[in-house]
Amino acid sequence: MDPETLRADIPALDDCTYLNTGASGPSPTRVVDAITDFQHRHKFDAPCGDDGMYDVAAAERQRAREAVAGFVGARPEEIALTRNTVEGINHVATSIEWEPGDVVVRTDLEHPAGELPWERMADRHGIEVRELETEQGRLSLESLKTAVADARLLCLSSLSWNYGTRLPIGEVVDIAHDANTLVLVDAVQSPGQVPMDVHEWGADFVAASGHKWLLGAWGAGFLYIDSAVLEDLEPQRIGYFSIDRHADGEGYTYAPDASRFELGTTAIGPYVGLAESVALFEELGLDAVQSRIERLTDRLKDGLGDQLLSPRDYESGLVSFSVDEPDETAARLVTEGIQIRSIPEPHACRASVHAFNTAEDIDQLLDAL
Repeated sequence: MDPETLRADIPALDDCTYLNTGASGPSPTRVVDAITDFQHRHKFDAPCGDDGMYDVAAAERQRAREAVAGFVGARPEEIALTRNTVEGINHVATSIEWEPGDVVVRTDLEHPAGELPWERMADRHGIEVRELETEQGRLSLESLKTAVADARLLCLSSLSWNYGTRLPIGEVVDIAHDANTLVLVDAVQSPGQVPMDVHEWGADFVAASGHKWLLGAWGAGFLYIDSAVLEDLEPQRIGYFSIDRHADGEGYTYAPDASRFELGTTAIGPYVGLAESVALFEELGLDAVQSRIERLTDRLKDGLGDQLLSPRDYESGLVSFSVDEPDETAARLVTEGIQIRSIPEPHACRASVHAFNTAEDIDQLLDAL
């Protein structure tokens, strides 16, 4: 597998220049076919088969869990399958026994997925939500030390969605843990774009999804939970997938691993697609992905000149730039067959450059601007 083969297998690229993967990626035929094949097997063959629909579905869920775990450096029992990143963040937010006055620190770089759950916990439990200011996507570690000194939890992104900066997660975790502060990482912009190892990061929780840089289907995400903190979480929802019934049939115990956050029957197709996406990117190799993204973002940044807001040196495929009317510019480019997006803070435009893109894609965007 190479980037050219990947590009040829993405039908959407026949119809537009797609530079918006940071919002949602277009899927390869290979991923959609895997989902479709499963749906046929699950609904046409399994009902009367030896395994039955539930066993077939359970096997695919476990395959997806193992695929994700291997891809991010975790153990399968540390992975809960979710529908998306914000669901994973909500699992954490609602499972901690908050006390009035507890402090949650988040940066000013967070997507609403990393803001709204804490606002809700403030409304419900009287916690304090403290915003840590950054400078064009850069985090001051000295300011961080002060902010987390009395905090219960820190929530931050591995890659900022607005500037494309790569945050020093390992250093951040060390500082937070020195203050006995838990760390939750919103890693949605990382899988499929940069290598990630959750054990090296050392964070307590990592939430992400497969529909962006992994080019998977909507509805498949994951939550990593460090086994050292799992028992301190009390899920606020329950289902027959999340518990072990006591032998006498009376009472229950939550599952001893991260699967305690998985409730019951759900769509399995997206997880089949997630596992296929992981396999695809393992074949591509993330070094090759990063190398191609770096070359293409260099070309884009050179062309943008003083309009560039993201770092000049490569950190990710997210490239933000200033224009007079960001919303109108993004809408105009759609009519010219170019997909990017505007962002609210800073109010600007953002292009997302992936390995399936080409130099011609970059030049088309620059010409249109």
